[in-house]
Amino acid sequence: MCGLSGEMRFDGGRPDLAAVQRMSDRLAARGPDGQGIWSHGPVALAHRRLKIIDLSELGAQPMTDPEQEVTGVFNGCIYNYRELREELRRLGHRFRSTSDTEVVLKAYRQWGTACVDRFYGMFAFALAEHRTGRLILARDRLGIKPLYLAQSPGRLRFASSLPALLAGGGVDTSLDPAAVHQYLSWHATVAAPRTVLNGVRKLPPATVRVVEPDGSHRDHCYWQPSYTRRPEYADMGPSEWRDAVLDALRTAVRRRMVADVPVGVLLSGGLDSSLIVALLADEGQRDLATFSVGFEAEGGAEGDEFRYSDLIAKEFATDHHQLMVPSERVSTALDGAIAAMSEPMISHDVVAFHLLSEQVAKEVKVVQSGQGADEVFAGYHWYPQLAAVAREDEPEQYAETYFDRPHADLARMLQPEMLPDDDVSGRFVREHMAAPGAETALDAALRLDTHVMLVDDPVKRVDNMTMDWGLEARVPFLDHELVELAAACPPDLKLADGGKGVLKEAGRKLLPHEVVDRPKGYFPVPAITHMAGPVLERVREALDAPEARRRGLFKDSYLAELLAAPDRHRTKRGANALWQAALLEIWLQTHGI
Repeated sequence: MCGLSGEMRFDGGRPDLAAVQRMSDRLAARGPDGQGIWSHGPVALAHRRLKIIDLSELGAQPMTDPEQEVTGVFNGCIYNYRELREELRRLGHRFRSTSDTEVVLKAYRQWGTACVDRFYGMFAFALAEHRTGRLILARDRLGIKPLYLAQSPGRLRFASSLPALLAGGGVDTSLDPAAVHQYLSWHATVAAPRTVLNGVRKLPPATVRVVEPDGSHRDHCYWQPSYTRRPEYADMGPSEWRDAVLDALRTAVRRRMVADVPVGVLLSGGLDSSLIVALLADEGQRDLATFSVGFEAEGGAEGDEFRYSDLIAKEFATDHHQLMVPSERVSTALDGAIAAMSEPMISHDVVAFHLLSEQVAKEVKVVQSGQGADEVFAGYHWYPQLAAVAREDEPEQYAETYFDRPHADLARMLQPEMLPDDDVSGRFVREHMAAPGAETALDAALRLDTHVMLVDDPVKRVDNMTMDWGLEARVPFLDHELVELAAACPPDLKLADGGKGVLKEAGRKLLPHEVVDRPKGYFPVPAITHMAGPVLERVREALDAPEARRRGLFKDSYLAELLAAPDRHRTKRGANALWQAALLEIWLQTHGI
């Protein structure tokens, strides 16, 4: 819900309001229903609004509390805002609106930075204290809502997207070799706080940053669940875990229906999205709007899973919308999807989500989506391999299983100046795995995937593609209480039945067996998977562009090898190596870098 931006000066100057307005203009798609800008002393805040809660102008932002103590901009949704508003009212606070934004302001005034501990939701916000001159930046526990930062001598700028910061100007757009290393190693995941640009960083999830008027700051990580077996669950058997997971998911889905507009569901026909539909039907939702997308088969690969989504739509009598995308539409939609990316993302379903979101946004403003279940409940095929290794061997096995390529391979791909001296991606994994709070090798892997990889790949992908059409996606599998429960769940219950065992058992209480027991599906986009026709032409064009030649990121010999056989070279994860290299270059060119 919405896009925010702003600037804070540390050098005694006033914010560049023209630059802040340019940033806000770049966020227009995230908030097509209203805009506002506010400035006081060294701070300026801007906002683009998507009206979902309190549709009146009383919910407009930037919002200042009546006592003129704090002004803020907010992106996301606080699902328990009504309960918090009542609690704050009992504590003496008075409200002018029914918006969750005003609840955020009052909660901060009541509890300070500890207010985030009380928020159930997805959010990023910036609050300016009038008397102290401090700026408070915060991001939700699972990083569902983004917040990008660009600091230069004398100022800090921030925005809901990286392209918005570029629109403001004055950003160091040189490439960060460590981030490029992660991009090429870790399936395009670049862990916070890095981005591929040296001049842009992102606030990590579950973090509150307090920025002082002199530019100094302090960060507080306010949430990290324990991936250990906890005493309060010691007596629970498989059926109790199944019921606990189902109850927690039911609560998560119910919370995400909070809105003053209709809420639909992105229905792939897989277990995760089907469970959301079933639980909503169980809650009494009727004529629920559901949406599925498919692509033409190509190269012998199927491009849709409509037989499963149709089954669920019929079972629960939803108002179902089916979108079939012809292959030629993929190539024409590719540049639009890349322009919507805050960071380069190689997963094929980026284009699918962008095309789907375009259509869904014509029908509803809010949807629930099944992202996150595979990471939270161990649904991927590589988790049993990771569970089988000794704790000390886990980092190497994780890299062997999940990384696209080893560090040594990058030397033949990248120009020497872009290659870090050491394996920075492997080091990141080793340090994360060694941190306390994970009981087994699988626990450590799930923690890494849930709190790092998930945030900066699937979750970011969904936010970027949906919000580019003014569509808000809510992800109940990333409800923080459900994630805490899953983190404590015994690994063998998650690994059972080929993965997501405890979730499948929950599904059997509500869903047709054909959906629960189906082979795991992915979002197939054959035209990209097989580098066909116009997509391949676009790749060649980008790699041969003057900007690419000047940049010289990849060695000519490596690109020639890929282009000689576009569909032959695959990474260890099975990604098309040419697509991975070209996507980074297309993204840089698209954003004028």
